[in-house]
Amino acid sequence: MTYDPPRPWIASYAEGVPADLEPVTGSLVDIVAASARDYPDAPALQFFGRTTSYRSLHEQIDRAAAGLRDLGVKAGDPVAIVLPNCPQHIVAFYAVLRLGAVVIEHNPLYTPRELRKQFEDHGAKHAIAWTKVVKTIQEFPADLSVSALVSVDITKAMPLRTRMALKLPIAKARDAREALHARVSGTVPWEDVVGTAPLPSSHPAPGTDDLALIQYTSGTTGTPKGAALTHRNLLSNAAQARAWVPSIVRGDGCVVYAVLPMFHAYGLTLCLTFAMSMGARLVLFPRFDPDMVLEVTEKHPATFLPLVPPIADRLLKAAQEKGVSLAGTQVAVSGAMALPHELVVPFEAASGGYLVEGYGLSECSPVLMANPVADNRVPGSVGLPLPGTECRVVDPDDPTTDVAQGERGELVVRGPQVFSGYYGKPEETEAVFADGWYRTGDIVTIDDAGFIRIVDRIKELIITGGFNVAPTEVESVLRQHPRVEDAAVVGLPNEHSGEEVVAAIVVSPGDEIDVEAVREYARGILTPYKVPRRVFVVDELPKSLIGKVLRRQVRERLLTLTTGE
Repeated sequence: MTYDPPRPWIASYAEGVPADLEPVTGSLVDIVAASARDYPDAPALQFFGRTTSYRSLHEQIDRAAAGLRDLGVKAGDPVAIVLPNCPQHIVAFYAVLRLGAVVIEHNPLYTPRELRKQFEDHGAKHAIAWTKVVKTIQEFPADLSVSALVSVDITKAMPLRTRMALKLPIAKARDAREALHARVSGTVPWEDVVGTAPLPSSHPAPGTDDLALIQYTSGTTGTPKGAALTHRNLLSNAAQARAWVPSIVRGDGCVVYAVLPMFHAYGLTLCLTFAMSMGARLVLFPRFDPDMVLEVTEKHPATFLPLVPPIADRLLKAAQEKGVSLAGTQVAVSGAMALPHELVVPFEAASGGYLVEGYGLSECSPVLMANPVADNRVPGSVGLPLPGTECRVVDPDDPTTDVAQGERGELVVRGPQVFSGYYGKPEETEAVFADGWYRTGDIVTIDDAGFIRIVDRIKELIITGGFNVAPTEVESVLRQHPRVEDAAVVGLPNEHSGEEVVAAIVVSPGDEIDVEAVREYARGILTPYKVPRRVFVVDELPKSLIGKVLRRQVRERLLTLTTGE
């Protein structure tokens, strides 16, 4: 018997947002095909001012697919993509899928060890890589060698004037050139791949339930695993995102900024599949640079802007310093970490649009919920489940039992965007499902209106003297101290209490701080067992590329500092 829990959040949806969506059909390759049919001459991509039409993009994808087929790529084959945000990334992504092959996204800034670990896991024999990463892949051991390595010089997608500027014999141009390009040999140039005749339309297309993407999790709580996502999963999430913003009209007037890396699940869905399905102008930034973003903003304000709080903060400050208006930015969606209300107010005042918080996981394509793009959004919450998404709050020790309304518990979910398992890891897959519900590992509460608040991660809870301490709660208190800029809280071993609460803090620029005064400050707000036993001042906290504090790394560093090992 199927359990259908209540969905109180539907009544809180913004006007025009449906409760459910029709099941998706076709595959991801149909997204660009549909936009090329409907808006052939509209700009699909913009990179340093150079634009690519939807007609041209669709043709390049067909040519690249034919070139990859000639290199031996077949349906079902895993193909590694190791690229920053650039036009070649989009073409490569859809060309691999056009053949029915499977995309594996990688961070091009990974260390050789990190990259090798993922190649060991998926075993891909074909790779499409940035020229700066090619040497790393070529130096893998023989058992990891790829049969075809395509090298991509991203500068060739830039306008001529930008390429010429990079060749100028001045320090700034030299630094930019070295950051973007490296000479390589023993590879297939990307230009040869896209220089072939287009793939015939008769070539079989992938099915809706075929595997499309292996998306590695961040690994903040253990060894990274590849979430296996189907065309259905990713198509569904793009459709859910479209449904969430009914005020944004599909077509040439839609502008999406790719300031988030597209090798990350968040950037991939909202900056790549969603944007292409909207027939949008996707403005690509190889890295976030406020000046570059503001230059585009003056001509083409973002209709839809996925970001994280640090990016929103830097963009707002840069706009104020330079006197550039953010007006016209209709919807900004923030994820990965808590969105401070004190950032929302000035950002919305400057843009005239909305800045709302959302939530997701790589295993869920990744977006599960978001605040409504409406005046009833709730600061401090991650919003409401997207259309067609079901959620329950359960006892972490017995995930088949729901907790009482409003009580804390583990969030479990199901929906068309939720994956079916980790690539090649059946035991790990079984461990994260309970009766068909995916266990997120996040502790949450849901209020009567359906708004969800993240309380903490189960695996990051600190157990001290038999009491559970949520790091997020303690961090929030520490950040309220006027001289504390940032904080991370972890548990370190203690022979008497099991674990003790320990904090690493970053002091505001120009300030000095007495760590005992910080502990005294926390005592005035927190119950005694939650107050950090020790506080360490650090220059910075380790963070992921999208700005999330990596507590596991903080713990490892503090262990080294305290034990000397």
